[in-house]
Amino acid sequence: MIEYRIEEAIARYREYYEFKPARESAGIEDVRSAIEHTNLKPFATPDDIKKLCLEARENRFYGVCVNPCYVKLAREELEGTGVKVVTVVGFPLGANETRTKVHETVFAVESGADEIDMVINVGMLKAKEWEYVYEDIRSVVESVKGKVVKVIIETCYLDTEEKIAACVISKLAGAHFVKTSTGFGTGGATAEDVHLMKWIVGNEMGVKASGGIRTFEDAVKMIVYGADRIGTSSGVKIVQEGEERYGG
Repeated sequence: MIEYRIEEAIARYREYYEFKPARESAGIEDVRSAIEHTNLKPFATPDDIKKLCLEARENRFYGVCVNPCYVKLAREELEGTGVKVVTVVGFPLGANETRTKVHETVFAVESGADEIDMVINVGMLKAKEWEYVYEDIRSVVESVKGKVVKVIIETCYLDTEEKIAACVISKLAGAHFVKTSTGFGTGGATAEDVHLMKWIVGNEMGVKASGGIRTFEDAVKMIVYGADRIGTSSGVKIVQEGEERYGG
């Protein structure tokens, strides 16, 4: 069934796909409310995370994205603010065993995470081990029903058909978003990848653009081509740039 759905999506892509903007424009508030202010650096300190949370509160960002060891701290810093706490699972390679990803996910939610960004098993995807990839994602989704799960497909390592397969499998497995990149691969988000991903998953799922988004124009472009969320460590700079150019 999975293989059939992938083949069906690829056939539909070949016949009907057209690269064009999903919307005409995006304003400062669209960008602000889409940003997941991110610090996943291996050398990030508790003070860095506190600063990240303060900036997210002050700028009214959607959320912060932090490494698992900082979920509890971020939760404490953001309690009652409405800013979401997002963390990563199987990061950054995606090559952990499924049970390890599940354990990470459950512990992260117990620590206060609102949303989970899990890395797909890229090697298994490229080997066309569809069932393995499906069960890997489904197991994480099922372990924390009610919490948003995003699947990082790491587009820089995939060809077009593999990107389509990753999106189809993520949707079948019950994930809520697909995400372009970890930021640790050989490339980040592109408008072309964002648009393709949104075209495949449709309105039933969201798309998070992440990796290399550093300017207001970058963020606007991603939203115009279909991104629902923006993962970036440059959130403050992006919003300030937008306000300076176009007014707050």
